[in-house]
Amino acid sequence: MKKKRCEKELKSLEFELAKLQESVARKGLKVAIIFEGRDAAGKGGAIKTIMRRMSARIWRVVALPKPSDRERTQWYFERYVAHLPAGGEIVLFDRSWYNRAVIEPVMGFCSEEEHETFLREAPLFEKMLVDSGMILIKFWIHVSAEEQEERFQDRACDPRKRWKLSPIDLKARTLWIEFTKYRDKMFALTDTETAPWLVVDGNDKEKARLNIIRAILDRVPYDYNEDAFEPIDLPPRPSIADSDYEEPKLEDLNLVKDYYPD
Repeated sequence: MKKKRCEKELKSLEFELAKLQESVARKGLKVAIIFEGRDAAGKGGAIKTIMRRMSARIWRVVALPKPSDRERTQWYFERYVAHLPAGGEIVLFDRSWYNRAVIEPVMGFCSEEEHETFLREAPLFEKMLVDSGMILIKFWIHVSAEEQEERFQDRACDPRKRWKLSPIDLKARTLWIEFTKYRDKMFALTDTETAPWLVVDGNDKEKARLNIIRAILDRVPYDYNEDAFEPIDLPPRPSIADSDYEEPKLEDLNLVKDYYPD
């Protein structure tokens, strides 16, 4: 998809996201959106695209680190419950409780019994969330082996992106088939009528981001107060010249050096 067309479509969708945001805040809706997929599938990029014009007071991004020693003793879902949305909030999970469905068993971070328990409990947990009035959306961003390899090579050679390659990412490159098998099992047991999986073709990043935003707009009911989007009448700015205040000169302040002089 051509970049110019993507930007045009994205601008249009951002207006709709603003309306959705206003409606969520006004109605006190609770929205949780899960982003899952293989490494380099585009989860972070999709989230950044969504957030670039939105209010951080309404939207939150949750990307939890590995569990602490204390969290390992808790009910598995407990650490995620604390980050679920309250009324008037939208939470974007950059990976979620589904770590236990694919990553943890593949990498040996959980036992087979823990994995099986998770697969039984996840649909029940999600039904409780939805029954409580939460809107839950689950995305799996698909990326082909060839496209993932290209993105990994790009990250490996670009110092600006090298931080994205963790030791787990490197090990996962050798476990593609294992990841696929666990992913398929996850789909089979946690794709429910209450909380279905939405699979996004992520090979084209720009198009994937547009499709994700459109899917969110299709699934979060929103209307909006038209008055909220009318141009704002700004109050007049007081004139410093007409006051007794004397503004200090910029050069008298602790001014950052101009690294880019004309």
